[in-house]
Amino acid sequence: MNDTTDVIDRLAAIAPGSALDRVRHARPEARRHAQASFDALFVPLDDAAMGVRERAAVALFVAALHADAPAQALYADLLRHSGGAVLEEPVLVEAARAMARGPYGSYPAGPLTGENEAGPEYRVDEAAQEVLGPRLAAALAHAHMLVFHPRDAAPWHLQALVQAQWSTPGIVTLSQLVAFLSFQLRVAAGLRAMAEAA
Repeated sequence: MNDTTDVIDRLAAIAPGSALDRVRHARPEARRHAQASFDALFVPLDDAAMGVRERAAVALFVAALHADAPAQALYADLLRHSGGAVLEEPVLVEAARAMARGPYGSYPAGPLTGENEAGPEYRVDEAAQEVLGPRLAAALAHAHMLVFHPRDAAPWHLQALVQAQWSTPGIVTLSQLVAFLSFQLRVAAGLRAMAEAA
């Protein structure tokens, strides 16, 4: 991926000069900041806390959870280019196992408790853990929790990452990555829907 590629444009298949291209250029700061966030997360100056291969694997998993084919292709390519081709199939198999509708979870007692909804919790298959390793297995479980159970976040979720040798900076990066992907994939999906409606 070269420095001139705007990833949301790529995910939404926006052609230069098109109506959607003009829409995106009408918000240059938002466009620039979204791309800068991608660059910071996937072309990091320092990847000691979370390697690029781990980032790509988690991104592929999250894209698959969202059933976003363009994003799956993008992050599978990034995973292969980061030396993680062997991880692609097990990550996609785990995403298929982990698929849900969501969001699930419970609110504290109060006016929102009527929206409480129980849902499946996800753990990586034991056989897949041998391929993925404990760090990535814990990262996928955490990503699934953030995507489908955001209001159920609890200290023991973070403890599971610590036990898998995630540092505090790594946990922060992982959580930022999943949050960014949720934003990126929704924007791209919305732009594709606009193109289909035009």
